[in-house]
Amino acid sequence: MENQKVDWKSKWDEEWLKWICGFANAQGGRLEIGKDNKGNVIGVSNPQKLLEDLPNKFKSTMGIVPEVNLCYEKDLPYIIIEIMGYPNPISYRGKYYFRSGATLQELTGVALDEFIMRKYGRTWDSAPIPHVSVSDLDIVAFRDFRKKALARERLHKEDLDITDEQLLENLKLKADGGYLKRAAILLFHEDPEKWITGAYVKIGYFKSDDDLVFQDEVHGSLITMPDKVVELIYDKYLKGTISYEGIQRIETYIVNKGALREAILNAIVHKDYATGIPIQIRVYDNKIIIFNAGTLPANWTLEDLLNVHTSIPHNPDIANGFFKSGMTEAWGRGIEKIIKSNVDAGKPKPEFELLGERGLRVIFYSDAIKDRVNDRVNDRVKFRMNKSQEKIITLMVKNPSITAESLSSIIGISERNVRSNIKKLKDVGLVDRLGANKNGDWVVKMGE
Repeated sequence: MENQKVDWKSKWDEEWLKWICGFANAQGGRLEIGKDNKGNVIGVSNPQKLLEDLPNKFKSTMGIVPEVNLCYEKDLPYIIIEIMGYPNPISYRGKYYFRSGATLQELTGVALDEFIMRKYGRTWDSAPIPHVSVSDLDIVAFRDFRKKALARERLHKEDLDITDEQLLENLKLKADGGYLKRAAILLFHEDPEKWITGAYVKIGYFKSDDDLVFQDEVHGSLITMPDKVVELIYDKYLKGTISYEGIQRIETYIVNKGALREAILNAIVHKDYATGIPIQIRVYDNKIIIFNAGTLPANWTLEDLLNVHTSIPHNPDIANGFFKSGMTEAWGRGIEKIIKSNVDAGKPKPEFELLGERGLRVIFYSDAIKDRVNDRVNDRVKFRMNKSQEKIITLMVKNPSITAESLSSIIGISERNVRSNIKKLKDVGLVDRLGANKNGDWVVKMGE
């Protein structure tokens, strides 16, 4: 079966060298030459010549030696190329490719930098920043960290009765040469934006999508940021509904405070800070939308994120700092806690939308539109995707701007069939379109 580690090609083409490179940079894979898009063997011409030429091509263009085997089925020859995943970055003619899901991506810019760092056992947040000392960091952030870590028993008193510099050493926030890591600056500096653009949270109150009434920005160290953001939203942006139980006054809001706090924590911890895009929170009368720039782990789908999963933090050093403070766990339960907290408080399940490579959006709805959300849930429960629809969803997640024509070519079904399947996905609320038909993007909604 064709999947993220297997690809079928009807004949050999030099273009497939990019795919070999992509497999080598991912988890490895297999390219089978001489099969149609359904996996049926149709044969390949000049198999012996390919058997001799291909290893030399791989070695001369990429410096790798995949295993090349000649196979037969009903006297029809086909070639199987087995590619292992390499621990070091592999380039093809100076460019780097990566196999993600069923697509091939050329890595450039920030994505390439991060890919190379991870290949060598480093992450973006572990890179050193020179000319910043411990004395430049925020004493308030250190105080809050110690208070939270002690209260939640993540660290003992003797672990915290040390200097700030020793604490950073114990949290593994100092790089070789004594430099502070980016994570240390983000977690504990009063103004991390001097070095990291977009390291803040932007909040706006909207009457409608195009009617912004007022807005705020929350800046400062990441350790102190969640409390600031949550309190600002509840004090200034949300209107509580007042009721009474006897003489006790009760205020209820469109979202549970614990769920909102967990969602904000997740956004702060997992944001891709290399993008320079702030976390954006849009508050309406009947919903709250949190947008966070970043991508899921390689070959993950939104369904992987919403199901039980291990913790694979985008920023391991930042995540460790928040874990040691007691504000987060290290078991990948953040999404589960967001959903459970809101539902246990009698609120609708929040909706999660993956915006391709751009980021993740979490939407909290008010009780006023709970029925609309539940109707969509019921439709989805009854709906079962076929294989073509599953492939369409996967490709849309990887490339939100993908066209029906491209989907038809990749999946191997007619363009008319593609459009029919997309309509069914849209009808049950799994897929939406942002923007015009020619230059818009697909949004995949798998949150319920």
